[in-house]
Amino acid sequence: MTTDTATDVFEEHRPVLLGVAYRMMGRLADAEDVVQETWLRWSRADRTAVREPRAYLVRVTTRLAVDRLRQVKARGETYVGPWLPEPCVTDFGDAVPDTAERAVLADSVSLAVLVVLESLSPLERAVFVLREAFGYPYAEIAAMLERGEAAVRQLAGRARKHVEERRPRYDVDPAQRRDLTERFLAAAVEGDLAGLLATLAPDVRLVGDSGGRSKAPLRVLESSEKVGRFLLGVARQGIPDVTFHFLELNGGPAVLVRSGGKPDSVVQVDVADGRIQAVYIVRNPDKLTALADAP
Repeated sequence: MTTDTATDVFEEHRPVLLGVAYRMMGRLADAEDVVQETWLRWSRADRTAVREPRAYLVRVTTRLAVDRLRQVKARGETYVGPWLPEPCVTDFGDAVPDTAERAVLADSVSLAVLVVLESLSPLERAVFVLREAFGYPYAEIAAMLERGEAAVRQLAGRARKHVEERRPRYDVDPAQRRDLTERFLAAAVEGDLAGLLATLAPDVRLVGDSGGRSKAPLRVLESSEKVGRFLLGVARQGIPDVTFHFLELNGGPAVLVRSGGKPDSVVQVDVADGRIQAVYIVRNPDKLTALADAP
């Protein structure tokens, strides 16, 4: 296999590798580092012995992500305030024409699910991502992780139970989410408390991620009254030279808020029963750099 051919093969599978790494890490920069290290190993490997390049590359990416997650946990890194994944632009386009498959992929990359995955062990997270998001058979996952198939099935069962117990219930209909997001945003900007409360479920939660780098609640806010009044307070303070842009992030509609043309925050909501159940606000500037050139 020539260098050019090796590069072509790697680039063909890069989207899948990045998808695995991002779901594992929750940060694009970390995911890209893992994929870059995968490329270095691929470029140095004896590729004549590789019968299935995709399986080989996914295996390397998964192991590197597991190792990196273990290092992060071993360092005992602390994070100021609630943690949310780095927002990721998703556009499955014609690559995923099947509606059911699109729904599975969108769910597996949603902020709500990625937050739950953060509480899994690295191996549980790897098994869950490979099985639930990408549909790999247990035998292939076992080979990738160098574990017995029975052990992998146990890991998958524990991970699935953990996620199902903690995963918030929400509707995935993008049109409904977009409509409620628009009404929610309009009411907040106009200072319309009644209109804002009409979009929120009574037990709505607001999760703000600033990493201590900008202003955001250091605790999760719960109840429509607390969330509504907080948002109106933000609106009264105002954001200089503000603009709002809708785009698809993490499998659903979201709002990119810009100040002076630069990303200030990302707002996304989860919806169920016609009301907003959760509001996610990412304001950590380190997690917004990839959106600087977003349309």
